[in-house]
Amino acid sequence: MDIGCHLPTQGPVATREALLTFCREAEHRQIASLWVSDHVIFPRTATGRYPGGRFPFAPDTPYLEPVAVLAAAAVATTRPRIGSSVFILGHRHPVVMAKMLTTIDALSNGRLVCGVGVGWWEEELTILDAPFHRRGRQADEILRVFKELWTSDHPRFAGEFYRFDDVGFAPKPVQKPHPPIWVGGDSPGAFRRVVTLGDGWHATSKSPAELAASLDRLRATADAARRPFETISLSIRVALRHALTADARQAVVDQLSAYKALGLTHVMLDFRRDSLGEMLEILELVAKEIRPAVDRV
Repeated sequence: MDIGCHLPTQGPVATREALLTFCREAEHRQIASLWVSDHVIFPRTATGRYPGGRFPFAPDTPYLEPVAVLAAAAVATTRPRIGSSVFILGHRHPVVMAKMLTTIDALSNGRLVCGVGVGWWEEELTILDAPFHRRGRQADEILRVFKELWTSDHPRFAGEFYRFDDVGFAPKPVQKPHPPIWVGGDSPGAFRRVVTLGDGWHATSKSPAELAASLDRLRATADAARRPFETISLSIRVALRHALTADARQAVVDQLSAYKALGLTHVMLDFRRDSLGEMLEILELVAKEIRPAVDRV
């Protein structure tokens, strides 16, 4: 099971120096992947519920734009995969986003993982002109727009939200037929999106027992659609918010080992802190203690 890490993108570490240093140190330690999360603006109100519990950042927290961050990570590294956990599909026009993503795939020489979701924050989506109560239908259409632009020599699309006819779109992605699309969320709509439009499922904040139950539901959705379950990549995002004492490190190893036993192939660890030094210390623990222990299971 591969282990990746979230990049420093917010607060005091939202700087060029911190980002480049973390990218280089992670690559040196052979971390499998580097990730961003997607917010553009922080409204001061929230009617929805953050998937990981309480939203961890104050409204005025500096927060680097994630597409730009992935472009920087693409040219700052040569080996780790780079991905989004997850891009909110309503945040950007899909034609522009498809171009930005294929550019990142080119700059990274085919290392992009396109994690996507529909979002939860109504106020943010409304500011960005996304139809919150129709965001699922819009998301499905956006993914179809991506695939049309990425794979067709003469892209055409006529949908509820977007229309274009015989446009030129180049370069195509390095990865064929396109970068892997990992869909976040565990609602019935999200599972249908995984099975019909995705290459993988990207879970968030689930205990092994909760994950096992969700995997059963995802498998049932795949079976109903006659999609072979083994063709779906399985991954999860795990927040490490507490100090990694010896006991805490063993608890993380046990948790990741349980995910591995359930068939997950990728875990993204989110240990963002306000101090780059603290993040680098945790990175060292992940590379030298946690990953080897999980590998031995």
